Amino acid sequence: MAKSAVDQDERLRRPAGIRAVWLGNTRVSFVPDGAIQGRPRSWLPDTTDEIWAAHPQYLDDSGHLVASIGGLLVENGDRALLIDAGWGPVSLPAEPGNPNGAVCGGALLDSLAELGRRPEEIEAVAFTHLHIDHLGWAWHPAPGGDQPVFTQAEYLVAEPEWAQRDLFAQGITEEEAAALTPRVRTVMDGQEVFPGVRVQITGGHTAGHTQYVITGGGTRLIAFGDALHSPIQVDHPEWSCLYDHDPAQSAEHRHHLVAELEEPDTIGFGIHFADAVFGQVRRDGAGSAWRPLDV
Repeated sequence: MAKSAVDQDERLRRPAGIRAVWLGNTRVSFVPDGAIQGRPRSWLPDTTDEIWAAHPQYLDDSGHLVASIGGLLVENGDRALLIDAGWGPVSLPAEPGNPNGAVCGGALLDSLAELGRRPEEIEAVAFTHLHIDHLGWAWHPAPGGDQPVFTQAEYLVAEPEWAQRDLFAQGITEEEAAALTPRVRTVMDGQEVFPGVRVQITGGHTAGHTQYVITGGGTRLIAFGDALHSPIQVDHPEWSCLYDHDPAQSAEHRHHLVAELEEPDTIGFGIHFADAVFGQVRRDGAGSAWRPLDV
C-alpha cells in the first residue's frame, strides 16, 4: 500500500489536532476540544458487519468510529468568529448498550490559546445545532468562575432551531438554555453573519440544523456540521445517523451536499471526521470519496 494511503487511513482512526486552511485573507482553523467514539452499527444503523469488515480503515483498534469534537475558528483581520464550541470538560467511559464509546473533552480553550486567540476576542459563536457536543464551552462557566467563557460574544442560532429547541430528544437542558438565552440572536437562511460567512439552513439532523458557507480567495468552504458524521457517508449519503432528527430529510440533504462538495474550488469541513476534518470530494470509478487536505 502506498505511504499516502497508509497515512490517510491512520488519520481516519485518530482525533484531529489543530489544522488550518486559508481562503484568501481569511484563516479557518479546527479548534480541537476532544473526541467521542461511536459504535459503527449503532451510529449508522443501515450498515452491516460485512460493510465494516470491508472498510476497517474507519475503525480504531477497539472497533469504534472516531469522531473529533471542537469548533471552527474563522479569522478575518482582527475579527474572530467561532462555529460550534465543543463539548467542554467531560470524561465518560464506554458503557455496554450505549451507542457511544468513550467521550473526552475540555481542550478547546488551550487550543484557542495555541492559535493565538483569547476567548474574549471571539465576537460571536455560531451554532450548527443545539446538541451538547456543539454547545460545550458556550454555556459552561469559565474555569474557576461563574461567568461564560466568551465574555463578548453573541450566540447565533438558526431561527427554526431555536424555536424548536425542546422538540428533539437530544435537545438542550433547562440549565443550558438558561445560560444561552440572554446572548442568543436568531439568524435566517442566507444571512451573512461575518465577512464571507453565510447561513444555510438544512434541517434533517435537527429541526434547524445549519451549515455555514465561507468564501474567500476564489474558494468556497462548506462547514456542514452533523449532516455527515463519518467520511464513509460521502459514498453512501443514504446512510443516516442514529442521532438524525429526520433521517429521510437528512439523507436528501446529504445527496445534495455531496454533489456540492464535488464542485471545483470547494472544500468541506466535517467536524466529526476524525483527523480528516478538511477535505474535498472526488469521484472515481468506485463512487465518491473524501480526500483529506494535507494541511
